[in-house]
Amino acid sequence: MRLHRLAVTAFGPFGATQEIDFDELSAAGLFLLHGPTGAGKTSVLDAVCYALYGQVPGARQGSGLSLRSDHAEPLTPTEVVLECTVGERRLEITRRPEQPRPKKRGTGMTREKAQTLLREYVPPTSSAGAGAGTWKALSRSHQEIGEEIAQLLGMSREQFCQVVLLPQGDFARFLRADELARGKLLGKLFDTGRFAAVEERLAEQRRAAEKRVAAGDERLLALAHRMVQAAGRTTELDGHPLPELTPGEPGLADAVLEWAAVARTGARERLDIALSAVRAAEAAHDAAQRTADATRERAELQRRHTEARRRADDLERRRPDHDRLRELLERARAADAVVPALDLRTAAARDHRTAESTEHQARTRLSAEPGLAAMTLAPIPDIPDQRTPPARATSPAVSLPGQGPGAPDEAAAMGTAVERGEHGRTAQAGPSDGENAVTEARGASSRASGSTYRGEGASHTDVAGQVAPEASRGGAAPGPGGAYGERDRRAESRGVDASAVLAEADAEWLGQAERRVREELGALGAARRGEARAEAILREIAALDREARADDEAVEEAAEWLAGWEETHWAHQRRVEAAQEAVARAEQLGGRIEPAERRLEAARRRDRLAGQEAQAREELLRAREGAAAARQNWLDLKEARLRGIAAELAAGLRAGEPCAVCGATEHPSPARPGAGHVDRTAEEAALADYQRAEEVREEAERARNALREARAGAEATAEGEDAAELDRALAELRTAYTEARDAAADAHPAREALDRAEGEHTRRTEQRQEAERRAAARTSHREALARERAALLAELEQARGADATVARRAARLERQAGLLAHAAEAARAADAAANRLKEADARLADAAYRAGFETPEQAAEAVLHPDRQREARRRLDAWQSESAAVAAELADPRVLAAAQEPPADPAAAQTAADAATRALREVSAADAAARTRCEELDALSARAVADARRLAPLRAEHDRIARLASLAAGTSADNERRMRLEAYVLAARLEQVAAAASVRLRHMSSGRYTLVHSDVRSGGRGRSGLGLHVVDAWTGSERDTATLSGGETFSASLALALGLADVVTDEAGGVRLDTLFIDEGFGSLDEQTLDEVMDVLDSLRERDRTVGIVSHVADLRRRIPAQLEVVKGRQGSVVRHRTTAVQ
Repeated sequence: MRLHRLAVTAFGPFGATQEIDFDELSAAGLFLLHGPTGAGKTSVLDAVCYALYGQVPGARQGSGLSLRSDHAEPLTPTEVVLECTVGERRLEITRRPEQPRPKKRGTGMTREKAQTLLREYVPPTSSAGAGAGTWKALSRSHQEIGEEIAQLLGMSREQFCQVVLLPQGDFARFLRADELARGKLLGKLFDTGRFAAVEERLAEQRRAAEKRVAAGDERLLALAHRMVQAAGRTTELDGHPLPELTPGEPGLADAVLEWAAVARTGARERLDIALSAVRAAEAAHDAAQRTADATRERAELQRRHTEARRRADDLERRRPDHDRLRELLERARAADAVVPALDLRTAAARDHRTAESTEHQARTRLSAEPGLAAMTLAPIPDIPDQRTPPARATSPAVSLPGQGPGAPDEAAAMGTAVERGEHGRTAQAGPSDGENAVTEARGASSRASGSTYRGEGASHTDVAGQVAPEASRGGAAPGPGGAYGERDRRAESRGVDASAVLAEADAEWLGQAERRVREELGALGAARRGEARAEAILREIAALDREARADDEAVEEAAEWLAGWEETHWAHQRRVEAAQEAVARAEQLGGRIEPAERRLEAARRRDRLAGQEAQAREELLRAREGAAAARQNWLDLKEARLRGIAAELAAGLRAGEPCAVCGATEHPSPARPGAGHVDRTAEEAALADYQRAEEVREEAERARNALREARAGAEATAEGEDAAELDRALAELRTAYTEARDAAADAHPAREALDRAEGEHTRRTEQRQEAERRAAARTSHREALARERAALLAELEQARGADATVARRAARLERQAGLLAHAAEAARAADAAANRLKEADARLADAAYRAGFETPEQAAEAVLHPDRQREARRRLDAWQSESAAVAAELADPRVLAAAQEPPADPAAAQTAADAATRALREVSAADAAARTRCEELDALSARAVADARRLAPLRAEHDRIARLASLAAGTSADNERRMRLEAYVLAARLEQVAAAASVRLRHMSSGRYTLVHSDVRSGGRGRSGLGLHVVDAWTGSERDTATLSGGETFSASLALALGLADVVTDEAGGVRLDTLFIDEGFGSLDEQTLDEVMDVLDSLRERDRTVGIVSHVADLRRRIPAQLEVVKGRQGSVVRHRTTAVQ
C-alpha cells in the first residue's frame, strides 16, 4: 500500500483545508514530520487511519471524542480525503464524521449524519472505453467500504496502527511488559481469538458438565425424599431409615436404590391385607343393595296403579269438551277453501276506500281553486254535447244478507273478526283446555257475522243544469269583466253550480279540461320573456344612474386633490433628501460599534477571569495535596498487602487441586492472614482513589491553564483600557448611532411615499378624463333603454289580464293544470277499484257455496287460524294418547300384582344399604391408599433406576472434559510449562517476530544484540510461552529486555516494530506496505547508534519504501532533507512542505 495524497478539512487542530502530497515526500524515500507539541503531528496519522477505517488509533478513539476542529467555521464541514494505491488499484476515500451544522431553515444547529465515498481511478490504458482516465464511484455505504478496505489491506485497524503507524512507546512497553500484556497485544495483531474461544468453549463445557452431574445427583436425591413421603411412617421403615446423603457422594445411587427396595416390599404386604377386607365388605354391600332395590321397585308399581286410576277418572270428565272440539275442527277444515276469496274481497275493499279518499281530496282541491270553475264550463273543442259534463257511474253496492246501505263502511270487518295474520286469520292464543278453544272459536265467528260486504264507493248525484255557451276565444286571457266572468254570470242565471260540475265530472272530461288550461299556458311564453326583459331594462337604467352619480363624485374629488399637488410634491422630495443624509451618518457610526463592543467585552472578561484564575489556583493546590495523600495511602496499603500475600494465596487453595505457587496438591500448613491484613479489594480501592484524585488534579491544572490563556487573550483584545471608560464611550457611540439609524429608517418610507404621491397624481388625472368620456356615452344608451321599456309595458298590459304579472298568471295556470291532471288520474283509479270490489263479492259467494256453506257469513264463522287448528289437533291427539296410556298402565300384570301386596317401606331398606355402603367405602379407601402407595413407590423407584443409569455416562464425560479444559487452560499437572493454548500459538508467532527483528537489531547494535523467544516459566505460579530475552554477543549471556538502556531499548523496540510489521504483512496475505510512519524515540540515541538506525531506515528506502519519522529531535532536521512541518496558530494548525540541505 502506498499513500499519494491526504487532504484534511476542519479535522483536529486543522481549521482550514490542509493537503499533504506524499508522492513528493516519497521521492526522497525518507521524510521527517515535525512540529511543536500540540501542533497536530499525530493528527496527520489519525487522519490516515480515519480515512481507511473510519476510526482513529487506540486511546484517541474515545466515546464522546469529537473529530471536528474547534477552529473551523460553522459552515465548513469536517472531511478527510485520502488517495492511495493498494495492489494495482488506485483508490480515493472520502469520509465525513457525524457533526453539527447550522440549520438551513431557521436558527440553531442540527446533526449531520456521517458520509463515506469510495472512488477508483480508471487508467487511460484500461479497456473501460469512455470511462478511462476518470474516477469511478464504487460505493457510499459505510459497511461496504469498510469491508472492501479490510479485504484489500488484509489487516484490521489494530494491526494497521502497529505495522504502519509504528508507535515506539508501545513497543518499548511491549519489551518490558509481562507475558499477559504481551499476549493481549499479540492476540489482537495475529487474530488468535479463535484459540482463546476454544479455551473458553472447553471451560464452558466443563462448567456445563459439572452442572449436569450436580443436577442428576439432585434429581436422584429428590426422588429419594419423594419415596420417603410416599411410603409413610411404618415399623419396618423406622428400623431402616434413608441415609443422610448429599449430591456428589460416592455410593449415593446404590443407597437410594437399596432403601427403595425395602420400602416397596412393606407396601405390597399392606396392600394384600387391605384387599381381603374389601372383598368381605363388597359381599355384605351387594346383599343389602339387592333388598333395597326390590323394596323400591314394589313401592313404585303401587304408586303407578294409584296414578293410573286418577287419570282415567279425569278423562271421563273431559269427554264432552273433546267431542265439541272435534266438531269445530271439521268445520274449520271445510272453511279453509273459502279463505282465498275472503282475502281477495278484503284487499279489494281496502283498495277501493283508498282510491275514493284520494279522488275526494283531489276534487276538493279543484273546487277550492279560484277561477277554475269558470274555465271548466267553457266549451272544449272536439267534445260533442258540452252542455254538462258526463256524471260518474255509481260504485257497486253489494251487501250480504243482514246488511243495509246505511251500515258502517268497514269492508275488512270479516277479516278483522277472524284475525288471520297475512290471510286475516285469528292470532294464535293459548287456551287451557278444549272447552275454552271451542268458546273462543265461536266468539270469533259471531264477531265476523257483523262485518259488512258491500261496495265501498258511494254513488254520486247527477249534476243538473246546462253548460254555458262557449266563450269567445280571444288571444288575451279574460279578466274579471271578460269572457270567464260573463260565463259565471250566465251559469248562475241558469242555476248551474260550477263546484258540483267539478265534483261529478268523469276522468275523460277532467283530462280535456287539463289540456285546455295547458294550451292557454303555452300562449304566455312570449309575454313572460317580454316581462323579464322589461325588468332587466329597469335594473340597467338604475345601474346607469348610479354610475353617473359615482363619476360626478370622482371628478369633483380629483379636482380638489390636484389643486394642492405642487406643495405636496416639494414636501416629499425634502423628506427623501434628509433621510439619505442620515443613512450615511448611521453607516459611519455603526462600523465603530462592533470593535468597541469587543474591547468592552474583553475588558469585562479579563476582570472576571482574573478572579476565576485565583480561585482555580487554590483548587489546583488542594487537588495536588489530595492526590499526594491518596498516592501515599495506596503505596502504604500495597506494601501491607505484599507483606501478607502468602495468606491471600493460601485462601484460594482447594483440596486435591494444585497450588498456584508450588504446584503441590496437598496443603499441610497454609498461611493465615494476620491482624490488619490488606486484601486485593482494599488495595484496588486505594488505587482507584489515587487515580481519581490524579484525574481531579489534572483537570484542575488544565482548568487553571485554560483560564490563564483566556485572561491573556482578553487583556490583548481590551488593549489595556479600563472597563468603565470603555462602557461610557460605547454608550455615547450607541446613542449617536441610534439617533442616526432612526432618522435613516425613514429613507425607504420617504422614497415610497414620493412614488405613491406621483402615482396618485397620474391616477387621478386619468380618472377625471375617463369619467368625462363615460358620461357622454351613458346619456345616449339610457334614452334607448327607456324607449324599449315603454313598448314592452304596452304589450304586457294586455297579456297579464287580471293578474299582477304575466309570471303570476303562468304560475296559476300551471298549478290548475296539475290539479286537473291529479283529479283525472284519481277518478280513473276509483272506477277501477269499484270494479275489482264487485268481482271479489261474486267470487266470495261462489266459494262459500262450493264449500257447503249457505252464506259467506257461515263460512267466515267457521274459519280458524292455522295455529288454532294445530292447537285443536294437538289437544285431540293428546286426549287420545292419554286414554291409551292409562288403559295400558291398568292392564300391566306387574302393576296389578303389586296392588294386591301390602304397602312397601323403601326407607328402612335404604338405611340398611347405606350402612353397608359406608363400611365398603372405608375399607376401599384403605385399599386405594395402599395401592397408590405401591404404585408411587414403583414409579419413583423406576425413575431412580433410570436416572442412575443416565448419570453414569454424564459423570464419565465430565471427567474427560475437565481434564481437556485444564490442559488447554494451562492448569493441568500434565501441562508442565502451564502454557495456555492461545499462548502456545502466539509463542510460534513471537519466535518469527524475534527472528525478523534480530536481523535489524544486529545491524543497529553493531552485531551485539539478538532477540530470542523464551518459554521458561516466570515464577512459582507464573506461566510460560511469551518470554522475550536479548542475547548479548559480547558476554554470551541471555538476559531480560528490561536490562537494556534507553537507547538500546529504542533500537530493540524499532527492530521489533519492523519485524512485527513484516510478520503481520506476510500473514495478511503479502500486501506490500510501501509507506511506514515511526513515532518518536530518536532522542535517546547517541551519534553512532543514530547513524546505525538511519542506515537501517535507509535500507527500507532502498526497497522502494517511504518512511516517515515523527520526531522533535533537532539533529534529524539536519539529516533528513524532506520535511513536513506542522505549525500551530490561533486560527488552527497548518502544514508546510520543506526541503533542506543535508548537514
